[in-house]
Amino acid sequence: VQLQASGGGSVQAGGSLRLSCAVSGSISSIAAMGWHRQVPGKTRELVARIFRRGSTTYADSVKGRFTISMDNAENMVFLQMNSLKPEDTAVYYCDAGPSMRLPSMYWGQGTLVTVSS
Repeated sequence: VQLQASGGGSVQAGGSLRLSCAVSGSISSIAAMGWHRQVPGKTRELVARIFRRGSTTYADSVKGRFTISMDNAENMVFLQMNSLKPEDTAVYYCDAGPSMRLPSMYWGQGTLVTVSS
């Protein structure tokens, strides 16, 4: 399984960005997809996750502002980020896994999101 993330960039606080992640390879084995983010010197944290059956989960810090979605036909997962804050600045990684117990087995390269105040 290969993942290719895109859509990062620079935006002012209050703005929006949409991250995309294209999945290729053994797609039928994927049951969960998600986004993590990492700031230098800090541990990588889960931002949002979605399962093929449709359930989602979000970090408390992004609830109400970020929305994760999946396009099964196009094998894509998206992260719509609204009302961005400077503390959202990080490298964002998409991930995928075969089950709830292994939701992050595969990782894409990161895409940088910078939010200025």
